[in-house]
Amino acid sequence: MRLGPLFAAAILAAGSSLIAPRPAAAQDLPQTRVRVVGYFSNLLQVREVERPFWTERIPQASGGRITAEYANQDTVGVRDFQILRVLQQGVTDFAASDISKMAGDDPVFEGCDLAGMVDDIQTARRACEAWRPVMAEAMERKFNARLMALFPNPSIVYWCNTPIAGLEDLRGKRVRVFNITQGDFVRAVGAAAVTIPFPEVVPAMQRRVVDCGLTGTLSGNAAGWPEVTTHLFTLNAGWSIAFQAVNRDAWNRYPPAVQQFFTAQFGTMENDLWTLMDRATEQGIACNIGRPDCTMGRPGHMTLVPVPASDTARRTQILNETVLAAWGRRCGRACAERWNATVGPIVNLRIPVDRL
Repeated sequence: MRLGPLFAAAILAAGSSLIAPRPAAAQDLPQTRVRVVGYFSNLLQVREVERPFWTERIPQASGGRITAEYANQDTVGVRDFQILRVLQQGVTDFAASDISKMAGDDPVFEGCDLAGMVDDIQTARRACEAWRPVMAEAMERKFNARLMALFPNPSIVYWCNTPIAGLEDLRGKRVRVFNITQGDFVRAVGAAAVTIPFPEVVPAMQRRVVDCGLTGTLSGNAAGWPEVTTHLFTLNAGWSIAFQAVNRDAWNRYPPAVQQFFTAQFGTMENDLWTLMDRATEQGIACNIGRPDCTMGRPGHMTLVPVPASDTARRTQILNETVLAAWGRRCGRACAERWNATVGPIVNLRIPVDRL
């Protein structure tokens, strides 16, 4: 779908599935055209869920009364950490990106996905639901945006262009990270944290700017990381929780019927994305190492590095001694106490507020 020239120009200046059943009252919806800046265009979740959501599901579920001008952030020149500012300015009505990349504006955006905190995707979802009101409040207050959905990427793991056998081999290496909490973790291991935008990682790997990088098992596959890395170390470093949001001024202009329609549709989209990303985690591993059961990505020839039991214990130690305390200091005592009362019991962890 071609992006309208005025929409594209405004974004550049600012940033320099299945079809749901048609609701019974679709014929009562007013004609509505929305502008959307979506997630990275090469990702599975975009191809399978997000793009069809805007280009097929929404028009068909609304009986053609609601349509979207849809483009992706990497095709219109907006960096992921700029997305909420673009949304705030009203350049687009809806937008999506990684929520932890907004932590420079407010540390609460990291709170349900601290590095190494949760191994399984079901617990990650419960943690994010518990922390969702806090992130929604911050999004509204700082960016005039309404949080519509949260969803994960595949499990975030280590991709290296040199042989490694575990965490100790990361010592002295340069590791690409994409949020603050990951930087806390890799520095605690003895590595250097290097922040590089997702679309720029492949050339950085080729030039040996970094030795390893963090991204999802299937996300990296879609972006060609198996062509520039050799070893896949599957110690989980998070889930790169992402969001879908809407500009509140735009939202408030929509009549109640349109708001109700979008709320229901985003609920379905959110469920679809969590389900898909659960499957994508193992599929990413299968594809990257060239297993015959690879169906969601491109077969590679990487070496799979299993996680030693000692590294699982060390990750927990770093999480407790470094990651939690560092985030608690950034977020503040009141924030940490709220986290301890909501997310903490779900993940069986506690921020040491006496050390903040």
